Amino acid sequence: MKPELQRVRDKVVEGHKAGVEAAVHSALDAALVPEQILNEGLIAAMTEVGDRFERQEFYIPEMLVSARAMQAGLALLKPQLAESGVKAVGKVVLGTVRGDLHDIGKSLVGMMLEGAGFEVIDLGTDVGPEKFGEAVRTHRPQLVGMSALLTTTMQNMRSTLEALDDLGVRGLVKVMVGGAPVTESFAREIGADGYAPDASRAVALAKSLL
Repeated sequence: MKPELQRVRDKVVEGHKAGVEAAVHSALDAALVPEQILNEGLIAAMTEVGDRFERQEFYIPEMLVSARAMQAGLALLKPQLAESGVKAVGKVVLGTVRGDLHDIGKSLVGMMLEGAGFEVIDLGTDVGPEKFGEAVRTHRPQLVGMSALLTTTMQNMRSTLEALDDLGVRGLVKVMVGGAPVTESFAREIGADGYAPDASRAVALAKSLL
């Protein structure tokens, strides 16, 4: 592997934001193709971060720091990627459901998905069923991701799925759900297409649902 790409990878895994920016700049200065920097630098690094999380060598704070460092590098690359016509692997609409203001888990999933090459439209927290439906109509994603951290709000996942049905857009998307109280059986019960217990597995699930 080219040393410039290795440096991008290392700095993302270390969570060194300024280091990632410097490494991306030097990779561009070395005339490396933006898509190569994305795939072999940033995405490869976030795959490594996900693997370390699975092996319990990294925990959520380390994942967050690495994801934020990756986003700093991605922000530098986005104009070049757009110019060279590089397409995202897929588009995801994300949000924490109505009544729930928890943000960290959903944001981490969004950053990990960006690190895997997805375009992410983050609707934020306390997102009503109609807003999810409108976002599907407007952005035409392949995937919708819903998060809830409270047992009282996870029922709003069901009403969101019903709203997608009522709006006639349920058939256009695969819906994945997650959050502390959510289980595989609850996901099946409400008619979601998949469940992920953490951000790392949310990425694997998103890829499998495409």
